[in-house]
Amino acid sequence: MKKTLVLGATDNPTRYAFLAVQRLLRFGHEVVPVGIRNGQVEGLEILHGTPAVSDVDTVTLYVGPDRQPPYYDYILSLHPKRLIFNPGTENPELMQLANAQGIETVEGCTLVMLSIGSY
Repeated sequence: MKKTLVLGATDNPTRYAFLAVQRLLRFGHEVVPVGIRNGQVEGLEILHGTPAVSDVDTVTLYVGPDRQPPYYDYILSLHPKRLIFNPGTENPELMQLANAQGIETVEGCTLVMLSIGSY
């Protein structure tokens, strides 16, 4: 299973980031939810800022490109194998930075990838 950091996590059940945490857990993945507001998803506390996390396979983004720059160094420091840009989060600058460090970048939807077995 792939340890996944969900950047932009929220406890709002109408948001895709909430559904992503929920479905990743259902598919047996370890999930680290990181967001800006307090809350929980499926019993997991939403972490804030840039928490120390090791062995991250995938970072999946639910933060728009205009809010990503403060997270660039953090995301790259995690040394994930893969960075998923969900719809609306596409960012050529971050993609280039990630690719330069050997991080695979994917423009796709985490929810769709899980549902079709390509996660």
